[in-house]
Amino acid sequence: MPKRIRAATVTTLTGLTALTGAGSAFGAALAPQASVAASQRPGFLSAADLPVRPGSPWTAGRITAGASPDVETDRCLGRALGEGSKSWYRDFRTDLDTSARQVSVQASSVGAAKARYTRIDQDIKSCARWIEQADPEVEATLKDYGRLDVEEGAHVYGLHTETSWGATDIRLLSVGRDGTRVTVVDWGQMGGFADAPVKAFKKTTVTAVDKLR
Repeated sequence: MPKRIRAATVTTLTGLTALTGAGSAFGAALAPQASVAASQRPGFLSAADLPVRPGSPWTAGRITAGASPDVETDRCLGRALGEGSKSWYRDFRTDLDTSARQVSVQASSVGAAKARYTRIDQDIKSCARWIEQADPEVEATLKDYGRLDVEEGAHVYGLHTETSWGATDIRLLSVGRDGTRVTVVDWGQMGGFADAPVKAFKKTTVTAVDKLR
């Protein structure tokens, strides 16, 4: 059964659309990590790998070294992905209300990658509780869509938030690992669970993990 709680507002990916539309994500300069050879950097999704959004094609931003500023303040992902590490991110947007982001981390060892994967997974599971502690004006529901059999594994979740004034957002999150590399895919738009392309998002997640090599 999904966990339904009173919770605080999440930094959803729908808010990211406006930011990327202003060019903040796509125009960002590469951090010093950019000197890492492309062959050593984890592979990333392309726009064509995202779930189809009727009415608007996806646009992919550049692969940017470092941690996205939006991720660092995210209640679900900021604790695990905001820490110092070799990481890269890529933002995706549509002309509508749907947006997405992929963040990938190169860990120092398989053990470190396992630990990072576990922490991200636990943080996503705990996200609704953290939100609840911050603000009683938002109701959140977390759904576990299960594990995926790809490389060392992946897990998919859904998070729906609704404010007391009626704003509603749906978010799909997944974490996967291949060897020393861990990736997170974060998709969001306005709406509820019925609007979430879960099957297509699972396919996107499998592709993301496969492309890590």
